[in-house]
Amino acid sequence: MRTSKSYKIFQVVNTIILILIVFVTLFPFINVVAQSFSSEAFINSGKVTLFPRGFNLDTYKIVASDKMFWVNYKNTVLYTVLGTVISMVLTTMLAYALSKKHIVGQKFFIAFAVFTMFFNGGLIPNYVLIRSLGWINEIWAVVIPGALSVYNMLIMKAFFEAMPDSLEEAAAIDGLSTYGILFKIVLPLSKPIMATMILFYAVAYWNSWFSAFLYFDKRDLFPVTVYLRNMVKGATGGQATGGMDADNQRQVSANIKAVTMVLSVLPILTVYPFVQKYFVSGIMLGSVKQ
Repeated sequence: MRTSKSYKIFQVVNTIILILIVFVTLFPFINVVAQSFSSEAFINSGKVTLFPRGFNLDTYKIVASDKMFWVNYKNTVLYTVLGTVISMVLTTMLAYALSKKHIVGQKFFIAFAVFTMFFNGGLIPNYVLIRSLGWINEIWAVVIPGALSVYNMLIMKAFFEAMPDSLEEAAAIDGLSTYGILFKIVLPLSKPIMATMILFYAVAYWNSWFSAFLYFDKRDLFPVTVYLRNMVKGATGGQATGGMDADNQRQVSANIKAVTMVLSVLPILTVYPFVQKYFVSGIMLGSVKQ
């Protein structure tokens, strides 16, 4: 088919607009990366844009040489993996059950779940609850309270509802139980939404810091986000960190925020390309009805 002149003009204009959007989106991140590798003098003078100026690795070396950084990094990996597994089990089970219209009280349970999206007990009751359960300085204080996201559950529920009923009916005729249908039929066909939910939960757990900050008072239990937060607070507050001299202290104060952003987002950027195709299809398929 021959394309019209107006359509060609639309393609050119659309391409230019998308390139501008990509540049506007990437510029802040590239600038942060450049600052993380730049020297204190160029950062303070505002001369760092897209490329590092006065290439410097002092802050990275200081952070990486601290044993507590690696302990907290290991904690973050543990909290993220364990929390994501628990969240996926709970979300999948609830979403699959609520996707069935024959379930008694389905509408009530959906309304009850949605209600919790807008109303909660508040910070103090949550803290009292965690303390009464004996979870202060316990891993469960981080992975359990946020284990089920109603928003994620509703997305997964919509995906399950979009699947043909004939698949499950045929499996039931062949003798599969409810759990057999779920594990052998539904979940193998749900890779897009599963990958999407894993990404959502993993990012949330990886970036989470407030729960650990609130419920932990032992440094060796902190996730890396709390470590970096304390690093930023100490550097920007003018406090000496790890016996550094004045020059190193100024360097750390200048680009510690950029370094912490890069260290925090790097693992997610590493994983995201492998699940990106599932991420797009998972969201779209969950919104399509037969």
